Amino acid sequence: MKTSTYTIWGVGIILLALSSGSLSAQTSSERNDFRVTLLGTGSPDLSIERFGPSTLVEAGDLRLLFDVGRGATIRLNQTGVPLRDIDAVFLTHLHSDHVNGISDLWLTGWLPPAFGRRTTAFRIYGPTGTQEMMSHLEQAHQADIRIRVADERLSASGIAIDAADVTEGIVYERERVRVTAFDVDHGDLIKPALGYRIDFRGRSVVLSGDTRVSTNLVSHASGANVVIHEVMAIDDDLLAGSQAMQLVMAHHTSPEDAGGVFAEIQPALAVYSHIILVGGPSVDDLVRRTRATYAGALQVGSDLMTIDVTEHGAASR
Repeated sequence: MKTSTYTIWGVGIILLALSSGSLSAQTSSERNDFRVTLLGTGSPDLSIERFGPSTLVEAGDLRLLFDVGRGATIRLNQTGVPLRDIDAVFLTHLHSDHVNGISDLWLTGWLPPAFGRRTTAFRIYGPTGTQEMMSHLEQAHQADIRIRVADERLSASGIAIDAADVTEGIVYERERVRVTAFDVDHGDLIKPALGYRIDFRGRSVVLSGDTRVSTNLVSHASGANVVIHEVMAIDDDLLAGSQAMQLVMAHHTSPEDAGGVFAEIQPALAVYSHIILVGGPSVDDLVRRTRATYAGALQVGSDLMTIDVTEHGAASR
């Protein structure tokens, strides 16, 4: 056995024993890994530390991507996951910071280098408008597609798009992995907006998407091992003096409110991603303010943080 040590905010040291058995010796039906990698934990801000929102979920042999923000392909490459190996993409909503990496993932994953070579359709699910958006992207890139098929003899099947608009309910089920979409509250004019629950062999991860406090999220997250939630904190003086910031804040969740959500759900691990800090608040401030309403295991996400979801809990590295 090999023991790794992880520090979780507010609860000190957690020891997690991981099996060193070779995965290559396991068959598809035996593989039990359930892992989440935060590819991008940022916002529309241009940041080299926090790329745009994107989360990779690996369950058994499946690799699922939730949102495709700025730089998602670069982060995937850093993890060693070829772009062609993404089995399906799921969008929470169609704000630009959550979708502006789609063309890169779709087109670059088709190219001849080792990170590409996709030969099957690009499968993508999202709220109403997803099919329309992908149709327009296909039109926008027709010149590139036509040239590469003719000039480089690239597979036409590898650039095909299989897009579906989805609503609340089970939207994907394969190899004992179930993805359930549920409605969240990102504001009266931003509908639909979705969160997702991923269940695999008795374990579950919930992704909030962009939302203010959502009782529907709490309901769908019941019993989840890991809850990954957005958060926003703004300097008090800036918030008081800016109507624009007040409008933005009204669409997101404060640390105190997020802590209340975590306290209701009581996951093995609560994680922040899509972190919006404006005008001075720090990561330490997020933790301090969350502790006003939540005392459980908490981690402030960072790009490329990995969370292993086990039968006995969860830990990040």
